Amino acid sequence: MTTVTDLYPSRGTTEVSTPRQDPVVWGSPDTPGPITTGDLQSFERDGFLAIDQLITDDEVAVYRQELERLVTDPAIRADERSIIEPKSKEIRSVFEVHKISEVFANLVRDERVVGRARQILGSDVYVHQSRINVKPGFGASGFYWHSDFETWHAEDGLPNMRTVSVSIALTENYDTNGGLMIMPGSHKTFLGCAGATPKDNYKQSLQMQDAGTPSDEALTAMASEYGIKLFTGRAGSATWFDCNCMHGSGDNITPFPRSNVFIVFNSVENAAVEPFAAPIRRPEFIGARDFTPVR
Repeated sequence: MTTVTDLYPSRGTTEVSTPRQDPVVWGSPDTPGPITTGDLQSFERDGFLAIDQLITDDEVAVYRQELERLVTDPAIRADERSIIEPKSKEIRSVFEVHKISEVFANLVRDERVVGRARQILGSDVYVHQSRINVKPGFGASGFYWHSDFETWHAEDGLPNMRTVSVSIALTENYDTNGGLMIMPGSHKTFLGCAGATPKDNYKQSLQMQDAGTPSDEALTAMASEYGIKLFTGRAGSATWFDCNCMHGSGDNITPFPRSNVFIVFNSVENAAVEPFAAPIRRPEFIGARDFTPVR
């Protein structure tokens, strides 16, 4: 694999703050697509874009039925791509869902989805990662504060910040059931975390983040500067967010489940090289090495 200059050092002896070296919106402002010019400007400024209804109620029903089919299938549970909740022993996530399920493969190819990714990233795109997240009520644990790019750069070898994620809600997102939180504007600064990456770190980090976790002092400073936005919305709504947004979610101790499908698109011009701060690559179902454009 080709090696390139490390623009975003991380996993050293101390935390390192680096100004963003890459554009946020790579496409031309006048490039046609589903996102308006005003919304692209908001995405550039804040690092995210919330959409009230990306898919219809009828489509939500189809995807929820498929999600239930997957998480109740013993073969899927036994697959290494399924992550089990430590406390409840229920399925927390199923990775590479667009390869497991033709239903979710169709969603990835939907122009309402992939078209927005192409518009933001200014090129053809491939799926770096996909998964369904299941956050049942009564104690499903959250995801601690982190930047996805910090992990994808350090452990998967993505050279540049040319990657965008979409979280599509399949259940209602209340302000109480462990919703997504983002620090608006935090995508403009890269926080390189302290501490070396253990071998096979992914086995622990997919259940409880450790390596790649910012310090309390850094998080306090960032939250004081940027604030925190909590995303709520009905099933069928969606949140697009930049790969370097500082984000997380709380535990869900309500009776109301929170499930979503999560798709990460990376530019075909930003294909992964060797990890920048990890001894080995993560498995391909977490960090893809198939750079075939979505068609």
